Amino acid sequence: MEFDMVTLVWFIPTILALAVWQVVWKGFGLWHAARNKQLPWFMVILIFNTVGILSIVYLKFFQKKR
Repeated sequence: MEFDMVTLVWFIPTILALAVWQVVWKGFGLWHAARNKQLPWFMVILIFNTVGILSIVYLKFFQKKR
């Protein structure tokens, strides 16, 4: 499979941006799940890579309120 330069110009930055996005949201999700002692959420966020969507859902709807 060959890629031309036009494809690489948008493909590589897109992949890098998605990777950074996922790491940031996964970090926030894991941090809050650990602090709230919610082991099931911690494990699910750790195992499944959902480009940050699962972490955002957890942070918005399922994290314990203070």
